Amino acid sequence: MPRLSADARHRIRFTVNGRVMETEAEPRALLSDVLRHDLALTGTHVGCEHGVCGACTIQIDGVPARSCLTLAVQADGADVRTIEALAPAPGRLSVLQDSFRRHHALQCGFCTAGILMSLDSYLRKHPNPSEGELRDYLGGHLCRCTGYVPIVAAALDAAKRLQEEPARA
Repeated sequence: MPRLSADARHRIRFTVNGRVMETEAEPRALLSDVLRHDLALTGTHVGCEHGVCGACTIQIDGVPARSCLTLAVQADGADVRTIEALAPAPGRLSVLQDSFRRHHALQCGFCTAGILMSLDSYLRKHPNPSEGELRDYLGGHLCRCTGYVPIVAAALDAAKRLQEEPARA
């Protein structure tokens, strides 16, 4: 593997929300910064910049990841999904987003994108979670507004609705 120069910019090619994109970044550039500043995908929020709060959570190859801890060059060749891709179509909410709306599971909204991206992945692998399992899973996300009760209710509602739907939206 070629050694990366600390000050040189390197071409990165990856799929972001279904579109192949290319950009250049320094080896030390964080994926959160490249998504927000270079690609204008500002739905990914940056909170603590230490991987603790979860606001910057995206999916890399289907797995939740903290974009503030991921170097942009690490995403080269990967499939990256951000909150902008969660809705099935413009003007429509996903089942999970709609459940958040119905249960008033957000207030300021700063943490919401990261929580939604984590839950989207979790509910795909665990379609029938218990309240306790969801509370444990969401322990990796900080929300200062809701107290988590409506977030857990929304996630349980979404899980139930997703099981009732033949095709996941």
